[in-house]
Amino acid sequence: MALISLKSLSVTMSAPLFSNLDLTIGTGDRLGIVAANGRGKSTLLKCLTGDMEPTSGDITRTRGLRVGYVEQIIPAALAGRSFHEVVADVLPAEQAESEQWRIDVVLDSLDVPQPMRARPMRALSGGWQRLALIARVWVTDPDVLLLDEPTNHLDLGKISQLETWLNALPREVPIVIASHDRAFLDATTNRTLFLRPEQSPVFSLPYSRARLTLDEVDASTERKFQRDMKVAQQLRRQAAKLNNIGINSGSDLLTVKTKQLNQRAERLEEAAAPAHRERSAGAIKLANRGSHAKVLITLDDLVVGTPDGTVLFSTGKRHICQGDRIVLLGRNGVGKSRLIGLIRNAIVEPETVAQSVKVTPSTVLGYSDQALSGISGDDTPLAMLSRRFDVGEQRARSLLAGVGVSIDMQERRIGVLAGGQMARLMMLALRLANPNFYLLDEPTNHLDIDGQEALEAELLERQASCLLASHDRSFIRAVGNRFWLIEKRRLTEIDSPEAFFQEVAEAGG
Repeated sequence: MALISLKSLSVTMSAPLFSNLDLTIGTGDRLGIVAANGRGKSTLLKCLTGDMEPTSGDITRTRGLRVGYVEQIIPAALAGRSFHEVVADVLPAEQAESEQWRIDVVLDSLDVPQPMRARPMRALSGGWQRLALIARVWVTDPDVLLLDEPTNHLDLGKISQLETWLNALPREVPIVIASHDRAFLDATTNRTLFLRPEQSPVFSLPYSRARLTLDEVDASTERKFQRDMKVAQQLRRQAAKLNNIGINSGSDLLTVKTKQLNQRAERLEEAAAPAHRERSAGAIKLANRGSHAKVLITLDDLVVGTPDGTVLFSTGKRHICQGDRIVLLGRNGVGKSRLIGLIRNAIVEPETVAQSVKVTPSTVLGYSDQALSGISGDDTPLAMLSRRFDVGEQRARSLLAGVGVSIDMQERRIGVLAGGQMARLMMLALRLANPNFYLLDEPTNHLDIDGQEALEAELLERQASCLLASHDRSFIRAVGNRFWLIEKRRLTEIDSPEAFFQEVAEAGG
């Protein structure tokens, strides 16, 4: 049963985001929406809620439909409210008072610990804040659930928990998910909409299988386009020859034939549609200056702890060699980011770190953390690039444009850039540093799927040596060739991340 129907829906901002979109959303649907950053996913969700009017087309909703929408941004007004209050606030006062069980059922289903429920939102991690927003919407008993980037700020455990929760929801409630998390989409969806400016294909398949099908359709469309254009060129060449003969012979029949051939060529050219070309949000390129040293970093039974001296784990004897792409695995709070920070300090400020971290002198670091702290929000992209690197203004402007920071944004505060632009700016700074070793903490945060795949391709093609922490399972599988697992206060090397993923999934279920 269709609950929402879209007919010829179009939205145009400075350029078309999507056009002539026909779509039905009904019982049993688990629809994933895929598009690059800033290409209309959130806009489409707002159209579905009725908060935004499309440029053209129609949206039909069943009478009395309750649409639950979980946005990306946490409203500032909720910062001082407790987890429980954030959920209770959306219910009418009499219902919140007489039907406390509704709130408890939702919080229990999301495994929210009792102490967590009393904490204010500002004191919660990004992951718990995200779950609070989901609980806040679900307690209203919506007929349709819309989720905008629901895995933002979630660790692997929370992502797995959310997958389990979504898959257990009643099938009569359709779910629409806008996300860049490929593994999450595969685990939770059964349909995929690829949002495009001209024509937006939809497949009754989860993301990875839908993507393969889309690639085949695009390749077939491109082959047909090339064939049609080739035939049109041949027809025009024939018309030109006949036209010359007709002029010399004065034949009216050849003149008519020439006109017919040109008309056939025009019809072919007008009908021919090239395959979709995704407009890049900005290039991602890396560098690798290389090193003659085989071993870049040696950890000699390094003890990793908290600032107050609590021991988290010890590393044992470990080597990071050229060509290693090591992924750190472990639950939140085990110390992955602290290990990355200690190795960074050993490279940048060797006098401050114990001898248990030995760095080969030729090691040149490329470092990016979760908060992108390597780029100041108060700086401007142009000033940052010109100050840090030996590039002239024109070269700096060209480089910035290449990563998706337009001329009009280059002298504005970095803090006003979109997340994807900031991530690409950080990758540009890493490339210009020309490192031979990368330390990356959650590098796919803020990147769309095209950006994630570009980063994967660069790390592999450049044979970049790196140590990274990530909650992105698709990225981990594509990039990692060594895996270090932190658990039970020890760091051990494992052959594959799959057993860890399975363990987290079972715990989340």
